[in-house]
Amino acid sequence: MTLYVVGDVHGHLVPLTQALRVTGLLDAQGAWTGGDARLWFLGDLTDRGPDGIGVIDLIRRLQGEAAAAGGEVGCVIGNHDMLLYGSRFVPESPVTEVRTIVQVWALNGGQEHDLEALDEQRAAWLADLPAVALVDDHLLLHADTLAYLEFGPTIDGINAAVRTIMHEHDERTFGRNTRLLFRRFEFLEHNDGVANARLLLDTLGGRQIVHGHSTIPETFGVAPSAVRGPVTYADGLAMAVDTGISLGAPCIIVSLTPAAA
Repeated sequence: MTLYVVGDVHGHLVPLTQALRVTGLLDAQGAWTGGDARLWFLGDLTDRGPDGIGVIDLIRRLQGEAAAAGGEVGCVIGNHDMLLYGSRFVPESPVTEVRTIVQVWALNGGQEHDLEALDEQRAAWLADLPAVALVDDHLLLHADTLAYLEFGPTIDGINAAVRTIMHEHDERTFGRNTRLLFRRFEFLEHNDGVANARLLLDTLGGRQIVHGHSTIPETFGVAPSAVRGPVTYADGLAMAVDTGISLGAPCIIVSLTPAAA
């Protein structure tokens, strides 16, 4: 069963569906054709682009279609997804000393039409997303940071803690908890990245971290138009898959399953 991942989509529904069709996971009508394949989204479904709610609705629909075909569609939550959710339920929650969550959301590409369309069903789906998943020895998460360990020492503990944060709507703490997932670049060499990556893998399991959040152009100095695929770094312990679609890079569906010999 092939495992695919896709980085931050940020509301760019049309490029996403085109990439899924090229990969053979959708047909011309947008229905699942991936059979028993597994497809994981690494968060930041919303903000910046034109149709974050459309991206959410597509993933929710594909989860059912893939499951019926013996496949799987999964998603981990990103900081922008938490910003949108927080702007709906706890807009005055402080993220910094001077900014509330709705202010940070608006300053970071928040789209009013997405906020208006975030109804109870869509919000409940976001609130139940995991923060971390271990799939085929790949540790899937949104942000390239050790901040996840501040939520707990195990995958189950982290996911339970983040879901509690999402469901409690605690205005005092929601924004600052969201801010933890703004951290980035912690697996790069100048930040003792190999040691940090090993620590996260040794604690949570897996042989490689696969993350979004930090775009390949901004992290590795690649022009958006020159992005052709993921970047593996930190002695192979980390893989960056956020192509930077909002910067003009292509949407790329990354296969994590080695090709048959």
